[in-house]
Amino acid sequence: MCGCRFSIIVPARNDALALARTLDGLVRLPGIASAEIIVAAAGDPEGIASAVAGRARLLVREDSTRAGLMNAGAAVASGKILFFLHADSVPPQDALKLIQDVVVDDRVVGGAFEHRFAERDWRLGIISGINRLRYRLTRNFYGDQGIFVRAPVFRQLGGFPPRRLLEDLEFTRRLKCLGRSVLIRVPLTTSGRRFLTRGPWRTFAFIVWLLVCYTLGFDTERYAEHWRGPADQPPGSPWRPARLGRDGDGRVEPPRRALRR
Repeated sequence: MCGCRFSIIVPARNDALALARTLDGLVRLPGIASAEIIVAAAGDPEGIASAVAGRARLLVREDSTRAGLMNAGAAVASGKILFFLHADSVPPQDALKLIQDVVVDDRVVGGAFEHRFAERDWRLGIISGINRLRYRLTRNFYGDQGIFVRAPVFRQLGGFPPRRLLEDLEFTRRLKCLGRSVLIRVPLTTSGRRFLTRGPWRTFAFIVWLLVCYTLGFDTERYAEHWRGPADQPPGSPWRPARLGRDGDGRVEPPRRALRR
């Protein structure tokens, strides 16, 4: 056990190129010497190992869900603060100090950063602005905002729920029940490749549909594979030519209500 202040946990699935860029940014962060970096990965073992190149502790897992990978990383983490960062996201230069400044308040259990896309595209700007209104009102954060949480609180919550989709919203919804969840109003930059590859408005419409289903308590898990894309490809790969919401025989199934903890 290193007794680190921070454990930075990066889940990666067939995403070596994006992971290498993220690690390039992480190792230059001020204060990184007091942190450990853990990459929990599935798929492309050679590419992922090359991207890590000794800059992080590498865990290889068969469970390729983001929740499973993040929970695996957290299980071996020794930091007092767990900071979950997507493989295609880059935190602000003073990220660790900003987190440390807010967790000085014992009432704060965790939080996240503002969201910003890396690409300069007016459509992504509009989508990010709409999302900003949502999370400022609800304090329900997406994982690409860099969720951070006190380690004991994370374990009290049982980690991320074993979902294939929207595990981040469910986790941060439950997090608010245990104390203050803080939004650090400094942007964390994440790639908009998923939107640009699949079509910004089409992708955004699908997210809105998922949020409506989630808010109404319907089961969103049946859409997980459609959102994730091919299992052997990086996140954000083009969608297969399948119709959303249809089962194998072509019939449209209504969303099913899910049990929520």
